[in-house]
Amino acid sequence: MRPDQAIETLFVRALRGVVNSVDWQRSLALGARLGDVARRLGIRRKTAASNLELAFPERLVEARENILRSHYQRLGRVIVEYLRLGDLARRPIGEVIAEVHGMEHLFTARDRGRGAILLSGHFGNVELMGAFMGQSHSTDFVVRPLSNPGVEAMIARERARAGVGQIPSGSGVRRIYQALRENRWVAMLADQDARAQGAFVRFLGRPASTPIGPARIALATGAPIIMGFMWRQGDGRHVIEIEPPLERPEPHAVEAVTRLTELHVGVLERWVRKYPEEWFWLHRRWKTRPTAASLCEGVAPEGTSLVSI
Repeated sequence: MRPDQAIETLFVRALRGVVNSVDWQRSLALGARLGDVARRLGIRRKTAASNLELAFPERLVEARENILRSHYQRLGRVIVEYLRLGDLARRPIGEVIAEVHGMEHLFTARDRGRGAILLSGHFGNVELMGAFMGQSHSTDFVVRPLSNPGVEAMIARERARAGVGQIPSGSGVRRIYQALRENRWVAMLADQDARAQGAFVRFLGRPASTPIGPARIALATGAPIIMGFMWRQGDGRHVIEIEPPLERPEPHAVEAVTRLTELHVGVLERWVRKYPEEWFWLHRRWKTRPTAASLCEGVAPEGTSLVSI
C-alpha cells in the first residue's frame, strides 16, 4: 500500500469510528458537512459544473449551483452510510428506508427462475438499495475494486455484513452467467463512460458512450432487466422505486443490443431529470466523443466490461 493510500485508509477508519459512535440521523449531518467541505475545496467541482451545464443549458447558473450544492451534501451522506452498510440494509422499513414500491416485479422474476439483472445508475445510495433487496433474495453486486486496497477491504466487509455477494467486473462475466442460471439477482450499473468499447446512445441530450454488457447478458440469458432507483426525502430517509422489466427486443433482431441499451439509458435520464441532485455529476460522462462511424454503427465490439455497482 502506498503512503498516500495508508493515510487515506487511516482517515476512513477514523471516520468510520465516528460514524458508528452516533445514531444514523446525526451521521447524516456529518456527511452533509463533509460534502460541503469537498465542494469548497473544489474536488471535481469544475467537472460537475461543466456536466450540469451540458445537461441543463436552459437552467440559470444559480439553479445549477443549487443542484451542485445539494449534490455534494448528498454524496457526503452516502459516504457515511457506506461505512455502516451492513447495519442499515437490515433495518426494518420505516427507519432508514421509508417506502419501497415495485418489489413485485423482482418477485415475479424470481418465481420464473431465470434470475434478474438489477440495473441502475450512480443515483442516490445505490449500494444501500441493492443491499436492501439482497435481504429478500440472493443478490450479487458486480463491482470494480477501489484503487486503495485498505478502503476496498472495509467496503467489501460491509457488503459481506449486508449478505450480498461480489463479482469483479470484466473478468467476472462467467460468474454473472452462473449467478443468473442459479436464479440469483445480479446488480450492476451502466452509466459511466465506456470509452471506445461502448455504444453511443443519447443521454441528457447528447451522445454518451455506454456499457453494453447488461443488454448483451439479458439478451443471451433471457434474464429481465429490472431498474431501480433510490432517492432521499427531506427527513433523510430513502424511497425505493422498482420499475417494471424493460421490454426486450428479439435477441437476434438487428441492433437489439443498442435498442435495449437505449431503453435503460432513457429510464435513467427520466429519473435524473426528476431528481438531478441524486445523480453522480463528478464523473466525465461525455468524455469519449463519437466519430461519424460509431454513431452509424451504434454497437461497440466485443469485450466491453461492466461498470461497478
